[in-house]
Amino acid sequence: MGQRGGSGDSGATTQEATHEWAFVRSLPFLLLIVGVVFDAFTPPEFTAAPLFTAAPLIAAPFYSLANTVLTGIAASAAVFFLHYGRAVASHVEAVTELITVMTVAALAIVINRVVRRGNAKLATARSIAEATQRAVLPEPDARIGGLDIAARYEAAQADAFIGGDLYAVQDTPHGVRLIVGDVRGKGMGAVAAVAVVIGAFREAAEQEATLEAVAQRLERALAREGTRRDGLDAFEGFTTAVLAEIRHGEGVVRLINRGHPAPLLLRGDGRLCVLSASEPALPLGMGDLGTWPDRADETDFPPGAMLLLYTDGLSEARDVAGEFYDPAARLGGRIFPGRGGPHALLAALTEEVRRHTGGGATDDMALLAVRRPAADDPAVTPSD
Repeated sequence: MGQRGGSGDSGATTQEATHEWAFVRSLPFLLLIVGVVFDAFTPPEFTAAPLFTAAPLIAAPFYSLANTVLTGIAASAAVFFLHYGRAVASHVEAVTELITVMTVAALAIVINRVVRRGNAKLATARSIAEATQRAVLPEPDARIGGLDIAARYEAAQADAFIGGDLYAVQDTPHGVRLIVGDVRGKGMGAVAAVAVVIGAFREAAEQEATLEAVAQRLERALAREGTRRDGLDAFEGFTTAVLAEIRHGEGVVRLINRGHPAPLLLRGDGRLCVLSASEPALPLGMGDLGTWPDRADETDFPPGAMLLLYTDGLSEARDVAGEFYDPAARLGGRIFPGRGGPHALLAALTEEVRRHTGGGATDDMALLAVRRPAADDPAVTPSD
C-alpha cells in the first residue's frame, strides 16, 4: 500500500515556535516577579539585582519602546521599594544597585531603538526581495495546458528569497515547456543570470519548433551576456538545467539534460523512474568547450503520473552525519493523488529536507512538479 504525501509535523513545529515565542515575551515579567519574591524572602545580604537588570535587557529586542520603558521603570521601582521597605534605601550598596538597574534600563531603551531601526531596514529589504522574486520567478498557475503544476523555491539563507536556482513553465503552441536550472555562483550576479535564462527561455519556448532549438537559444543567450559583461568575472558563466516538453494531448515527456540532477517520474501506483540522460552533456553556457547536437530523450508520461524537476539543493542536502538526502529512495512507493498531488509532493519534500538537515540547509532548492490528470480524478469544485 503506497504512503500518501504530506506531513503532520509542520503544524506541530509551528505550535512549538508559538509556545517558545510566548515564553520569551513573558520572560521579563517573570524575572521581575521572581526578583521581588527572592528579595522579599531572603536575608539582606542576598540580592536579586541580576534579575532586575536582565528584565529590561530581554525586553529590549522583543517589546515596543513603550513596553521596554515600562519594564525598566518597573525594575527600578521594585529595587527602590524593596530597599525602602527594609529601611536600607540610603545605604551605599542599595544606591549602587538602584543606579545599576536604572543605567541598564536606559541602555535597554537604546538597544530597543537600534533593533527597531534594523528591523525596519530588514523589512524594506525583504519587500524588495519579494518583489524581485515575483518578477523573476512568478509562481505558475496550478493548471497549465491541462497539466497540474506546483513550484516552490526554498532559500537556504534566512530572509533571502531568490538566488541562483530557477524554474519556469510556459504553455506554447508546441506544448507545455518547462525548465529547472541552477546558475553557478551566488549573489546579484547569479540573480542577473537567472533573469537572462528565464527571459531567453520564455521567448524561445514560444518561437522554436523543437526543444533542441530552445536549448541552443539559451546557449547563445548566455554567451552573449557573458561577452556583454566582459567575461566570467562579471557574469555567472554557466547554468545546469533540465528542459522538458509535454505536447498537448500526448502521453510523452521529452527531456534535455544539461549537466543537471536527473528528473524523477512517479507513477500513479507509486513506481518511480529516474530519468537519466542517455548522453551526458555540459551545462548551458559552456559551448566554448565544444559543440554537439542536443538530443531529447522521450519517456512515457501516463495519466496520474507526476514529473519532479529539482536542483541539487534537494539531492545534496546533508544531515549531521554528512549523508545526502536521496529523493528517489524516499519517494519510491509513495502516492500523491489528485489535482493537489504536486503541491502535496513539494510540501512533503520541503518538510523532509528540513528534518533531514535539522533546518541547516546550505544551498537553495527549486522544485517543480507536473502531473498529468487521470480519468478517475475527482470532479473539480469551485473551491479548487
